[in-house]
Amino acid sequence: MHTPPPPPDSAGDEVVAVFDSSGHVRGTAKRSRVYAEGLWHASAGVLVRSTDGERIYVHRRSDTKSVFAGHHDCLAGGVVDPGETPEVTARRELHEELGVDGVELVPLAQTAWDGVWNARPLRCHLYAFETRHDGPFVHQPTEIADGWWWTHDQLLEHLADPEWPFVPDTRVLLADFLTALSP
Repeated sequence: MHTPPPPPDSAGDEVVAVFDSSGHVRGTAKRSRVYAEGLWHASAGVLVRSTDGERIYVHRRSDTKSVFAGHHDCLAGGVVDPGETPEVTARRELHEELGVDGVELVPLAQTAWDGVWNARPLRCHLYAFETRHDGPFVHQPTEIADGWWWTHDQLLEHLADPEWPFVPDTRVLLADFLTALSP
């Protein structure tokens, strides 16, 4: 059975890796500082496709998340910790959020996002991987509120709606790589 990780100290104030705009690690900082000052950081996530390639696992983030609370996403992922590679982060997050281990990860996409969240800059290097898995899934309740399967077309239809609350950095990451999502 999946054991949830301990809650972060000081409402998400764990230490994360800090990057420069070119994607090179430059040090560490508390997550709250990274978000408050718009420091470059990195995140990695995994797109889970059914083994037949026909469905993509989509989820809704918990309402208690510090960023993009309640938004939908199709990547199980999170921020790169000090000393981690994006693949290590992706594997850790796939386990923490969905309870999935021992699967092959294939690089899918990579980009940098210089966006805005809550009127503050949010700058992130994004790394996406893909895996094939039919479940079961064990949601980490502090991370994921609900999840379900959609076809590629259902996901594209929702992504085409700018009002649909979807994690903006994943939306940007997938905008250039939607053809990679085709079965």
